[in-house]
Amino acid sequence: MTIPLGNRFRGYLPVIVDIETAGFNTKKNPLLEIAAIIVEPNEAGELILTESHSSHIIPFKNSELDEAALKFTGINPYHPFRLAVEELDALKKLFAPIKAAVKRNKCSRAILVGHNPAFDIGFLNAAIERTQIKRSPFHAFSSFDTATLGGLIYGQTVLAKIAQAAGIDWDSEKAHSALYDAEQTAILFCMMVNRWQQLQVTDKL
Repeated sequence: MTIPLGNRFRGYLPVIVDIETAGFNTKKNPLLEIAAIIVEPNEAGELILTESHSSHIIPFKNSELDEAALKFTGINPYHPFRLAVEELDALKKLFAPIKAAVKRNKCSRAILVGHNPAFDIGFLNAAIERTQIKRSPFHAFSSFDTATLGGLIYGQTVLAKIAQAAGIDWDSEKAHSALYDAEQTAILFCMMVNRWQQLQVTDKL
């Protein structure tokens, strides 16, 4: 029987998040891309990717763009084909399906899963404060770190190297896209959680 995620992760729904920004200052540099991957158990109780949501975001008013950061990500914030939306609209679009997933998985709220998630949760919280969203589905400060899990299981902490160690294809040309990085991180997170679950089952035999 599948264990509800509300029991599996102490009431939290893991949601893998990746954010691309125009710098490292959460107050001054804007979000440019955000992606979230929802993971849920299949009939065998294994975590799988079930939903992906992402948006390109218009820099907020009077924000500062770090040229080095833009060069690193390759993002042109004002390219007409980005189909970018305002920060508030992007968060509303993201939060609605996450809240629905929290409810159907009998969880109390979502918990951010990220690769070195202090960066992502810092920018997410700054955006929530800026847009004055009252009810975020995410825990305000707790998170799961795939860099730590990767170091434990695969002996690697860099996302691309963990993927390689886990036998997952990695396309360096697609890296630093929020959706691509979030999807790859989600695949790794599911693999690591499922591997641990399999070990627990084996130990009980």
